[in-house]
Amino acid sequence: MEIKEGLSYDDVLLVPKFSDIISRRQVDTSTQLTKTLRLNIPLISANMDSVTEANMAIAVARQGGIGIIHRFMTIEDQVKEVLKVKRAEAIIIERPYTLPPEASLREARKMMEEKGVNGLLIIDEFGRYMGILTHRDIMFEEDPSLPVRQLMTSKEKSIFAPWGINLEQAKQILREKKVEKLPILDEGGYLKGLITLKDIKRKEQYPLASQDSKGRLLVGAAIGVRGDSLERAEALLQAGCDVLVIDIAHGHSDAVIETIKALKERFVGVQVIAGNVATAEATKDLIMAGADAIKVGVGGGSICVTRVVTGAGVPQLTAVLECAKVAKEFNVPLIADGGIKVSGDITKSLAAGASTVMLGNLLAGTEESPGTVVLREGKKYKIYRGSAGYGTALSRKQQKIGDQINITEYTPEGVESLVPYKGHVNEVVNQLLGGLRSGMSYSGARTIEELKEKVKFVKISGAGFKESSYHDVKLL
Repeated sequence: MEIKEGLSYDDVLLVPKFSDIISRRQVDTSTQLTKTLRLNIPLISANMDSVTEANMAIAVARQGGIGIIHRFMTIEDQVKEVLKVKRAEAIIIERPYTLPPEASLREARKMMEEKGVNGLLIIDEFGRYMGILTHRDIMFEEDPSLPVRQLMTSKEKSIFAPWGINLEQAKQILREKKVEKLPILDEGGYLKGLITLKDIKRKEQYPLASQDSKGRLLVGAAIGVRGDSLERAEALLQAGCDVLVIDIAHGHSDAVIETIKALKERFVGVQVIAGNVATAEATKDLIMAGADAIKVGVGGGSICVTRVVTGAGVPQLTAVLECAKVAKEFNVPLIADGGIKVSGDITKSLAAGASTVMLGNLLAGTEESPGTVVLREGKKYKIYRGSAGYGTALSRKQQKIGDQINITEYTPEGVESLVPYKGHVNEVVNQLLGGLRSGMSYSGARTIEELKEKVKFVKISGAGFKESSYHDVKLL
């Protein structure tokens, strides 16, 4: 039996090459997520219940990447998370929150609180615009039974614009009239959408944001391969989800292949990311089934113990290199999932053939992650756990059968841990991108595709790895 050598990111370095890049600003980090979806940065937040819900997905998409909402919740709750991302910003909000004129002040306040908005549009039973109700209209009202028609700013007194207005024209109206919301009406007075000053400012604040054709942030969501997977997929796609991720530890299986085929047959144009895999053969099989991107990585995550528990896996750099050989033939992007500890690992994974990387640990300690905050010895941490760990497995089991669970049924392949609090996502992402751009410039590469063409790796020893970090000094 021939036993091949497997390499991880720490086993190699990128050989520096001639570079005519003067500034890191000259480096373009845009890349393909799937065959048809493109990102401005090659970063994806992992579909883990301690990493990605709406807040994380919004933050990462605004930086130019994408977040994948985890599946360890009900279909209804996962759809709500997707909708939060899609409603976070847009060129035109096509379905703004509305109330009929007969609704009470109590109902209006409840909707504003639940939806996190400070204004509602009032329409009649046919959808014709009647007026607008803002926080200022109701600030000092005490009678909760009052109908909103008595409190709203009527159509005649409010500012609105015709359907077909462009963004620059809308900005001018908002500026001149000193209003924050601009309802959009057709010739018959029917409500067609809403443009807000907040969305315009966000577009200027986040110029690299990953957006769909309607100016909404891109978002993905995970599904399984059994039970309600197709029902979940349909609900997520109806909510505007841009890409589905088949979430399973061992992606080279009949269950995954059949799920890909079922999704492609049932939902026209759906973008499907499949995995996780670690071999060229597995990559080809999932591509032939119809996958639009392949997620590579078995057992490489910081809280994953699959390789210890099962004895199975492939060191991550070797896995990416092997899978990339096949993916390149079919022009299908790869996602390197697992093993990313520092920005240099991102550069190495992209150079090895990945188009994007999926991050768990590096984002788990941020303000936007849903992980629970823990104080220990005066320092702030967040809980970070694996999708195949006890905590995640038990929580999703409880959703189905209640509290009576036999813990001996599970053989966990993930652990629960604490990661230091790291501040906001944008701070972490900026540091990672700074390292990536520098790494690309060391190879003389202005784009990720050029990095793959120019790359040359050198294998290093244990002494070389030690030499690569700080040594023989005492840190301040």
